[in-house]
Amino acid sequence: MNKINIAIDGPAGAGKSTVAKTVASLLQYVYIDTGAMYRALAWVALNSNTDIQDDSRLSALLHNTSIELKPSSIGNRVFVNQEEVTEMIRSNEVTAAVSDVSAHAGVREQMVKKQQKLAEGKGAVLDGRDIGTTVLPKAELKIYLMASVEERAKRRHIENINKGRDADLQMIMDDIQSRDQKDANREISPLIKAADAIEIDTTKLSAEQVAKRIQDLAEERIRVV
Repeated sequence: MNKINIAIDGPAGAGKSTVAKTVASLLQYVYIDTGAMYRALAWVALNSNTDIQDDSRLSALLHNTSIELKPSSIGNRVFVNQEEVTEMIRSNEVTAAVSDVSAHAGVREQMVKKQQKLAEGKGAVLDGRDIGTTVLPKAELKIYLMASVEERAKRRHIENINKGRDADLQMIMDDIQSRDQKDANREISPLIKAADAIEIDTTKLSAEQVAKRIQDLAEERIRVV
């Protein structure tokens, strides 16, 4: 069967990762969590006291850091220099730092090359902020997920509670609004909807409903490639 690449973009908390993992499972595709790659670098920077505002130092740090995504029955496991950091990169500290880390040109240039390499063979689902516009501008199917700030904050709040993390709803809402502003206004690869992306509002939909719609769209594209 023909395979395609699927690019899923959208703001923080729109459900990208959950939906992308489900779509990959439904289609038996590879899921590439690009956000986890930036989170891994943010985690390394914070733990090595590297200035997250310094592009040259962050770029050098990334060049000398091994970041691996290893599939498992419960999704990608993330390894930094052979150490698993899957849970650690989801901390509030990393979440607060990742937008600044991902805004640097040198960092994004290296990350984009890594992500494009991972998707070379087709049959991949990637989610992030600039997949359809920068990483895979020729992806056969581009999706832009969105949801209200309130709904996105509620989802993150529930996720944090379930995982035993600090969970202040107002703080999460403020963080999401701050990340939206940073992501949309950064100079390098800002968060924008690709011209040929299909927009899906997930506010009142379950992850399963969104994934099924994307699966249907993907199967239509697969038939014509």
